[in-house]
Amino acid sequence: MAIAYKINTPLRSTDVSGVFKSSGIKRPADDLDRIQRMIDNADVNISAWDGDRLVGIARGITDFSYCCYLSDLAVCKEYQKTGIGTELVERLREHLGEEVSLLLLSAPTAMEYYPCIGFEKTERAFLIPRVK
Repeated sequence: MAIAYKINTPLRSTDVSGVFKSSGIKRPADDLDRIQRMIDNADVNISAWDGDRLVGIARGITDFSYCCYLSDLAVCKEYQKTGIGTELVERLREHLGEEVSLLLLSAPTAMEYYPCIGFEKTERAFLIPRVK
């Protein structure tokens, strides 16, 4: 399987929604307008492609100087455990540079995954959850 990785290539909400649904990540996948806004307003979108099929995405919000919030890391179910998620994070880190820290909020089901790809668990985070 030859996966192609792209930085900030144009993405369609229907493709991203399909990845979200397949991956199991909890996102408003049926609200295509909102998904498109999520794509368009991200500072960095790293995408993984199997031919012309989008199979993974890492979406970041960043100042490119100090920190980046990894808002989404999703890989289609049938492509999980093949290294795509790890590669998406690595490509994001390379794009951002070594001055930028990477942080995220994990789904309960992914708590064991993130330490395996270099994230440190922290108890120093705070959250005001979204209403919708």
